[in-house]
Amino acid sequence: MAGLCSSLATAHAQEIAPYGSLPSQAQLNWQDMEYYMFIHLGPNTFTDKEWGHGDEDPRVFNPTQLDARQWARTAKAAGMKAIIITAKHHDGFCLWPSKFSTHTVRESAWKDGKGDVLKELSAACKEYGLKFGVYLSPWDRNHPAYGTPEYNQVFANTLNEVLSSYGPVFEQWFDGANGEGPNGKKPTYDWPLFHQTVYKNQPNAVIFSDVGPGCRWVGNEDGFAGTTNWSTLNITGFAPGKNAPPQSVLNEGNMNGEKWIPTECDVSIRPGWFYSASTDDKVKSVQNLLDIYYGSVGRNGNLLLNVPVDRRGLIFSADSIRLMEFRQIREAIFKTNLAPKAKVTATNTRKGNKKVNARYLIDGNSKTYWATGDDQLTGAITLEYASPVSFNRLVLQEYIALGQRVKSFSVDIWEDGAYKEIATGTTIGHKRILLLPDVTTTKVRISIQDALACPVISEVQLYKAPGLLAVPAIQRNKDGEVSITCSSPDPELHYTLDGKEPTYHSPKYTGTIHLPEGGVVKARAFLEKGKIASTTVTATFDVAPAKWKVTFTDGQADGADPVRAIDGNPNSYWMTNYQPDAAKYPHEIQVDMTDTLTLKGFTYTPRHQTIHSGTIYTYAFYVSLDGENWGQPVAQGSFANIANNPVIQYVKFNSPAKGRFIRLVALAPANENEHWASVAELGVITR
Repeated sequence: MAGLCSSLATAHAQEIAPYGSLPSQAQLNWQDMEYYMFIHLGPNTFTDKEWGHGDEDPRVFNPTQLDARQWARTAKAAGMKAIIITAKHHDGFCLWPSKFSTHTVRESAWKDGKGDVLKELSAACKEYGLKFGVYLSPWDRNHPAYGTPEYNQVFANTLNEVLSSYGPVFEQWFDGANGEGPNGKKPTYDWPLFHQTVYKNQPNAVIFSDVGPGCRWVGNEDGFAGTTNWSTLNITGFAPGKNAPPQSVLNEGNMNGEKWIPTECDVSIRPGWFYSASTDDKVKSVQNLLDIYYGSVGRNGNLLLNVPVDRRGLIFSADSIRLMEFRQIREAIFKTNLAPKAKVTATNTRKGNKKVNARYLIDGNSKTYWATGDDQLTGAITLEYASPVSFNRLVLQEYIALGQRVKSFSVDIWEDGAYKEIATGTTIGHKRILLLPDVTTTKVRISIQDALACPVISEVQLYKAPGLLAVPAIQRNKDGEVSITCSSPDPELHYTLDGKEPTYHSPKYTGTIHLPEGGVVKARAFLEKGKIASTTVTATFDVAPAKWKVTFTDGQADGADPVRAIDGNPNSYWMTNYQPDAAKYPHEIQVDMTDTLTLKGFTYTPRHQTIHSGTIYTYAFYVSLDGENWGQPVAQGSFANIANNPVIQYVKFNSPAKGRFIRLVALAPANENEHWASVAELGVITR
């Protein structure tokens, strides 16, 4: 593997042999970016869908105030380093006037068909010093050639068109989804052809997919990498999409993996990927974003945060405000590095190499480092202070140009005349951020306990993060009783039921709020008589299932009583028998609401896990007055992307339906070979 060593590694460390699979210079540059923006935009923005079917009228796309410079300004102000845009999603709609499609901005109402989103965004990125990336899905639910042998060349031509027309592209994002096209067929993607086309046009682009080759999917859409996260991955026998490695492997990588394919953590600032007005009050909180940051950048990954553009063609104000608040708290946390104030020493330091020194651990330069000798797989780094220091965050970095090495480490502080262990960890990689309790000490020791080769550490940093007032949590039980809680100590909780923003003078939460018929609850936490306030959290409720009864199911797994599907608790669930031979699809559950209601839609909450979940993909929903005569379904279809993003699904009917009984029929699973179905919560929409 030594021959793969980058020129950067060779120049800095002649005496230290590189270990294992190594990053290219492009991958090193990519890892240093850490945090950048994803933008989902297309017909789905205007149809309220996550996965369009490709049959939508292209004229529906008409963002009359589209301003790519506003997107770039927002990303820059948020501290992001780049923007990746969905140039072509599964519906096949192209955000540029492609010569290889008739489903593009050229056929849209936007700018009378004379617009080009990619042209405007690439120029805006250049103006604001951001890198530019593109997402192009091989799946095309519109193109007539999809599913035929010639489609691979059509897609390669499409790639070539984009990658040769808009300047440097730092990342090419490939979705592995491979569904049916307009002719009902699926192709076999020619990944070598696609990769060749990318590198011909953009030799320095990092290619994303489940198996790289530039960077890999983290295995979930929550934004969290594994607490153990290797940048190396075994790829022989695997391919993007259904033939990818297990999600647990994508989440953690493979120690001594065949190729250097680091983790990218994609997550949306909203529940869905495309803009929907119904999620304007569901933008993730600062605390939630901070947790994701620690779970991605802080676990040897990069964070790709989706900020969907609204129907005007602008980033919505709530999203923009939250991004600025998120940057503000990050800057407050990492403002003052306490490590340079210490005297730093280390054991087992490599001898005879002037480029290796313990003082480089606290110089703020990730390109300098300390290392042990070749025969030393352990070592201890000590920071000693003349007077006590207080901290609660520890940042560690390896010099990854020479490979990822550390397998385990521990952290101790000096207390009462002896060292006391306060944390342990496994991998480090590009960056590891540890969340520690508030501690005060004069000595901190980081012990490398095991490594694949001599440890090469570039940075040790200590910070004191300020406290952050937690966002309240709003819950409602089966009987319609709403409770508001907060994990921060002793806050005052204030709320509103009229849709207005809560202030310190709004009603104070002192006990249960009775809301059986539904409504909108907004809440905030306050400290110091209103001087410190959390962000607002909003919960929208419909009719509570207080009197509901399950009248029929086709069986359930042990311990998964069907009443759990209507108990108001999304953490419990009903699930049918999961023995594949005993429970084939379809499955169903029927409910008596006891009252006759006029329904405008229904909600389905899946189990929040992506493996062995029983999540429903294709469904049919019925409404009946007597529970015997069901007629035709009032809604049927698929929950798009639910396997990777198991959030509550809202389905609106084409026209209202009156009834007392409801029936959900699961027709196909979200995960192949899961011949069972599950429901965390089943609800109705009457408002």
